[in-house]
Amino acid sequence: MSVKRIASRYAKALMDLAIEQNKLEEVHKDVRAFHEATKNRDFFLLIKSPIIPKPKKHSVVQALFGKAFHETTLAFLGILIRKGREAYLPEIAMEFFELYRAYRHISAVKIISATPLSADAQQALISKLQAHGAVKENVELELKVDPQLIGGFIVETEGRVIDTTVLHSLKQLKHEFKDNLYISQIIAS
Repeated sequence: MSVKRIASRYAKALMDLAIEQNKLEEVHKDVRAFHEATKNRDFFLLIKSPIIPKPKKHSVVQALFGKAFHETTLAFLGILIRKGREAYLPEIAMEFFELYRAYRHISAVKIISATPLSADAQQALISKLQAHGAVKENVELELKVDPQLIGGFIVETEGRVIDTTVLHSLKQLKHEFKDNLYISQIIAS
């Protein structure tokens, strides 16, 4: 079975259970915290390792998250470890976030700009995206700065990419000049 399929099945099961128990926000917070913990290399390797016994993994998870996480989340993590599916936890977390955003009508928007955007510029950009129907009413915003873009920004949302950067415009211009035979012959001579 593919990783995506396994992850989506377990994520959907956790989502359904959290909704049924009316604990969606608590579970979402726990999954976010767990996902952040998997960014720690040592913890990630512990979870992914087939050599480390299941009881050891379970005791580490209990020691790290036992007092902070909701019992539903802890029980879910325990089941995954018992079934040998703990290696898929980062992927399950990502699938859970997608299900959560769909359930709460949240659009994930990533903005990469050449310089940091002011709060007013961020809000204006989100308002434009909402007016054009590109995003839902609620937005989960991720901001990133990349000075190599020279100017402008890239917006990634709902499988779409809007690139208004100077770097992109220069690449397009270079491509147009390269394909223009008349100008190519002038430059070559």
